Amino acid sequence: MAENTRETVQEEQAAETAAKQETAKDDKKSKKDKKDIKASLEQRIAELEEQLAKEKDDYLRLRAEFENYRRRTSEERLNLIKTAGEETIKGMLTTLDNCEHAIAMLADATDIAAAKEGTELIYSNLMGYLKSKGLSVIEAKGKDFDTDLHEAIALFPVQDENLKGKVMEVAKTGYTLGGKVIRFASVVVGQ
Repeated sequence: MAENTRETVQEEQAAETAAKQETAKDDKKSKKDKKDIKASLEQRIAELEEQLAKEKDDYLRLRAEFENYRRRTSEERLNLIKTAGEETIKGMLTTLDNCEHAIAMLADATDIAAAKEGTELIYSNLMGYLKSKGLSVIEAKGKDFDTDLHEAIALFPVQDENLKGKVMEVAKTGYTLGGKVIRFASVVVGQ
């Protein structure tokens, strides 16, 4: 029995040793598996971070592009609203000029007061309409010559130093629409 016990003890010790060796192998295998999993996860995290950075960059670029588009279209819309009737008003300027000439011609005639009054009425109605649309007359006669508002068609010699560089005569009235010059005043300038 003592020998049996010794054999049993030896068998148990052998089994324990085998179990310890098995556990050590499993621990080594487990550590290796954990390292592989950790490396795989770190690689996946790096890929996801790179993808996130790319998506964020694309989003920021798209947002900036949209902001530029919105600002540009807003400016274009405002400009369009400001000068929407510009072509119509430009087309009416010839009629306005004709009215001015008719009034000037009729001013000298004394026997046709009704025609003169009618022409003046047409002119004032037309000018009132155009002014309501934003048209303004460029005042020129007697003012300093300004290349931003006037177009010199002739130079007139003057003796008076105060008249040099001044507008002597307006051949064609100039106009602005919403603050923008749509036709320069054609003027004679003292020299």
